[in-house]
Amino acid sequence: MIKNILIGIKSYGGSLKLISELKLWNYFYIPVVISLITAVIIGFAAFSLSTPIGNFIANIWVWGYGKDIFISFSTVIGAILVLIIGLIVYKHIILALSAPFMSPVSEKIEKHILGTDIHSHTNSNFSEQLWRGIKINARNLGKELLYTIPLLLLKFIPIVNIFSTIAVFLVQAYYAGFGGMDYTLERHLNYKESILFVKKNRGIAIGNGIVFMLFLLIPVIGILIVLPLSVTAASKKTISILNSNNNSNLLNIK
Repeated sequence: MIKNILIGIKSYGGSLKLISELKLWNYFYIPVVISLITAVIIGFAAFSLSTPIGNFIANIWVWGYGKDIFISFSTVIGAILVLIIGLIVYKHIILALSAPFMSPVSEKIEKHILGTDIHSHTNSNFSEQLWRGIKINARNLGKELLYTIPLLLLKFIPIVNIFSTIAVFLVQAYYAGFGGMDYTLERHLNYKESILFVKKNRGIAIGNGIVFMLFLLIPVIGILIVLPLSVTAASKKTISILNSNNNSNLLNIK
């Protein structure tokens, strides 16, 4: 697992050069706009909802002493909770809505790596790619929230909250990597087969997603470059796995 996570991280190497070499930047303009608008909405929501959520959390403190301190603490916790949930929603919105623009990017990278389009694959149009993206990411959003919400509750337990924070980050990373890999998988595998493929290669997905999540911590610039780099890295590695001898049979599954 750790080895595959490192491989997923290392796949980002050379991504900027490949994007420029294949002249892929034009495909990223609309996804970047979607990313910026979504980020602004999420940020505003976090700012607006942190106090109400903090006050709600503060209601569990029934004692009079220390009430003000606990309210202040609860407001911070409320903002963190909104930001974490917001990041989850943000991630899946941009991954889903960017599908029709990222699929051609992945295809061009595949043709470049393989030298020629020698493998038959599913030809899908804009609406089919968008629906596939929405379907995959809606499924992943539900799964991620299912795992994340219990982990967030553990943040109220000292020491344990350190491990829960790491677990939340890795869960987010996995599903971020999942979305990036699916831009390639949608041409070769159906919905269920793609889920099984990513589960089998979860380390690669986590590695790709770790860098994805770290980019989001960089103000503004991170939002601008996260999709181009993560999708390119995910495409390169997914194509490599699909084209390997151990997985060559997957290329013919429809």
